[in-house]
Amino acid sequence: MPRRSLTNPWIHRTSLICICFSLILQSTLAFAVPMQNDPNGFEGIPWGAIFSETDTFIKIEDTGKSQTYELKTGAPSLGPVRVDSMLFVTSEGQFARVTVRYQSKAIHDQILVYLQSLYGSLDRTPGQIAGGSVKFFSWTGFETDVTLRYETGTDRGIIFFESQDLRRKMTESNSATVF
Repeated sequence: MPRRSLTNPWIHRTSLICICFSLILQSTLAFAVPMQNDPNGFEGIPWGAIFSETDTFIKIEDTGKSQTYELKTGAPSLGPVRVDSMLFVTSEGQFARVTVRYQSKAIHDQILVYLQSLYGSLDRTPGQIAGGSVKFFSWTGFETDVTLRYETGTDRGIIFFESQDLRRKMTESNSATVF
C-alpha cells in the first residue's frame, strides 16, 4: 500500500513562499547604503523630541501609545520637492518617524536626487537595486534609517524616516500583544 503524506500540499507551498519572501526582504535590506551624514532626526527636529500640537503641527490621530501629526500649513515639501502628504509619528510622546507620500515619476526622480544629496549616492551596480514593479532604496545611519519604496506601475512612492532606537521600542512593545 503506498504511503500517504501526512501534510497537505498547501503547507509545502506556503512554507516555500514564506522562505522566498524572507530571502527577498533580507537581500533588499542588505543593499542599504551607509548614510554619510546622519541627521539624528528630521529637518532639524531630533529623534525623541517631545511633540505636541503647535502653530506648526496638528494632531490627527491618537492611539494611546502613538500619536500622528501633520503640518497645519499648505502642501508639504521634502526639501525643494512638493509631496502629497507628510505625517509625523510619536511613540509615547517622543518623535519617532516621518512618513512621506508622493506620486509621479518626475517627483520620484527629484526626491532621489535630493535624498542622495543629503545621505549619499546609491550603489547603482547592476543587481544592487531590484528591478520590477517595486523598487526599494535605503540609507542607514547610526541613529536614522531612511527607506524609500516606489511602485512603478502606479507611480507612487512612500518614504520612512525613522529613529532606530524608537522603532525597536515600538516593535518590542507591539510584540508583547501579538500572542
